[in-house]
Amino acid sequence: MGAAALALVLTMLTLPDERGSTRGTTKDGDKVHGTPADPPPARVRGAVGWGFTHTQYSADEGDDAAVARVKKLLKDQPRPLPQIQHVMGWGAGNPEPVKGRYDFGDLDRRIDFVRATGGTPVVTLCCAPDWMKGGKSGVGNTNWSQASLETAPKPEHFDDYAALAATVAKRYPDVRHFIVWNELKGFWNGAEQRWDYEGYTRLYNLVYKALKDVDPDIMVGGPYVGMTSIDPRQDDGVAEDLKGPWGGVDQRVVDAFEHWNEHKAGADFVVVDGASYTADDELLPDEFRATEKLTAVSRWVRQRTGGLPLWWAEYYVEPGDDEDNRDDWSEAHRVAVHATGLIALARGGTTSGFYWNPQKRGERCAGCLWTSTERADGGRELPILDLVARFAAAFPPGTRYEKVAVAADDEPNVRVLADDDTVLVVNVLDRPISAKVDGRRFDLPGHGVKWLAR
Repeated sequence: MGAAALALVLTMLTLPDERGSTRGTTKDGDKVHGTPADPPPARVRGAVGWGFTHTQYSADEGDDAAVARVKKLLKDQPRPLPQIQHVMGWGAGNPEPVKGRYDFGDLDRRIDFVRATGGTPVVTLCCAPDWMKGGKSGVGNTNWSQASLETAPKPEHFDDYAALAATVAKRYPDVRHFIVWNELKGFWNGAEQRWDYEGYTRLYNLVYKALKDVDPDIMVGGPYVGMTSIDPRQDDGVAEDLKGPWGGVDQRVVDAFEHWNEHKAGADFVVVDGASYTADDELLPDEFRATEKLTAVSRWVRQRTGGLPLWWAEYYVEPGDDEDNRDDWSEAHRVAVHATGLIALARGGTTSGFYWNPQKRGERCAGCLWTSTERADGGRELPILDLVARFAAAFPPGTRYEKVAVAADDEPNVRVLADDDTVLVVNVLDRPISAKVDGRRFDLPGHGVKWLAR
């Protein structure tokens, strides 16, 4: 550490603020903040870092040249990106159309793509073949309607689903991380208006045991519950210990999480998902401050799981329309809010996060990671991929975040995250600013994102 940096550290006075971060001042009057209140988990074995989830359309198929571009693009990243693939749906066909008869063609292709790009493959064990849900058995009989896909296996077939999970684990011995199910799909108890967390936990425990029987070193996580929040003015149904200006988490979600946490057979990491906005697509108080939800939820989860590595299997900062398109913002605005969301996750102690839906069909691709490989000129990097990849390389699991000085007048306008080597700075305003961060003054365009080497 240089003399100037040492002098800066020695003159810091740090005090906790109301959000749990550390703040203080330097001898120049600059604010010191940006340090997550929680250290990263001591155990990072169950953490894989920042990556993305393959959905219906992805770069494993398409024009040969476009597919090759994405493979090279991902393989050339400074840190390989972990990639999630569901066992059924989201680009994968029915893995067991008849009991004991398997079809892993789609899953093979996706896992091979992850391997070819140097990524860490992760499998989400969702969803279930029709015959496990009371539907028809047989090749070609799969009901791909959303209602059917999101139906849970019947309790009498939980053991069958655990056996399928074990078969998948044996087929892909290099897959070391498995997530059990997705957002409690099919586990809603309509009669009682709550989640059937008892049923989900039973399925989870059977799958957990089946995977550990294949190999005790396989890492398993859940419950992948959506941390839905509602307007804080709606007092009815809001969890008292998990709310803020951004809203309040639905108490029924908290009940489901706490039941799983208390009754789980074990877990190597914990998984949630959710959005910074409310169930009514409200960004409270605004799109940047709404991301404080991601910090609050992350800290809450880690406190209740003894610091298990925390994964966000999905995280959203931009509301979608009725067709789940997210293209109301400019790309600069989107990147700035997304960078703020990543900072918020890191501040809460998140070790792994996955961007949902890296590719869409056709030209319309707002928020994609690369242009569609269905096009001959596709497979080209888009700004969100650059952000996710740089964040993954700069702040891998186990990162020790550091304090960073921000000029007092600039503090409301920027979000920062720093470690020994890197500072990430985001301008939350839609106009240019001059900011002083980490002892350096520089200009930032509206919604600008800047990386500083230390």
